[in-house]
Amino acid sequence: MNSETQPALRPYILVVEDEESLGTLLQYNLDKEGYRVALCPDGEEALIVVDEKQPDLVILDWMLPTVSGIEVCRRLRQRPETRNLPIIMLTARGEETDRIRGLDTGADDYVVKPFSMTELCARVRAVLRRIRPGLAENRVKHGDLMIDRVAHRVQRGVQEVHLGPTEFRLLDYFMQHPGRVFSREQLLDAVWGSDVYVETRTVDVHIGRLRRALNAEGVEDPIRTVRSAGYSLDI
Repeated sequence: MNSETQPALRPYILVVEDEESLGTLLQYNLDKEGYRVALCPDGEEALIVVDEKQPDLVILDWMLPTVSGIEVCRRLRQRPETRNLPIIMLTARGEETDRIRGLDTGADDYVVKPFSMTELCARVRAVLRRIRPGLAENRVKHGDLMIDRVAHRVQRGVQEVHLGPTEFRLLDYFMQHPGRVFSREQLLDAVWGSDVYVETRTVDVHIGRLRRALNAEGVEDPIRTVRSAGYSLDI
């Protein structure tokens, strides 16, 4: 598959819902909307899953076994690495005081059960547009870099940058999370997929190719190597 037909990386959503039928319904509809979806039945497991692979957005039920949704939200907001993680709370509590409590704890939006899937998907798009615009737009700019997901074109300043499909997906992922450091294992999981076996050394090879393409005009290298940690996009 060439770079003209390679699909862009889909945003990853974690659904935390203990009601199995609703969780399955959410997973099905979000997948149909084009998102990658993981499902957790309780708050304790959700915190572990977020540690293993940070999602782009969390849909979080208020009433959960082991650790409540409100407590999960509070803990995520206390951690520097998840402080800005978009969170949509789901709850049967419709009172204004409950909504205020959920928002004060750090939720970005609040959806009262029962709700329509159309409404929820619209809320997801709105939160991603507001908080992670890079996940909702076809053209994303960061510094002097621009990536066009539809045309599969990359520019640095006024110069067009020619990338292979893997380098394009790597840059796309970095531009969704500028400044954040990713380990080689995290990049393998996000860009190659968790069901594909690839050696971590492969990441270094493709990072090298991405660097050479981006720095062809002798400009400053936007990819930072963090010793013993991984790579980040700093520009």
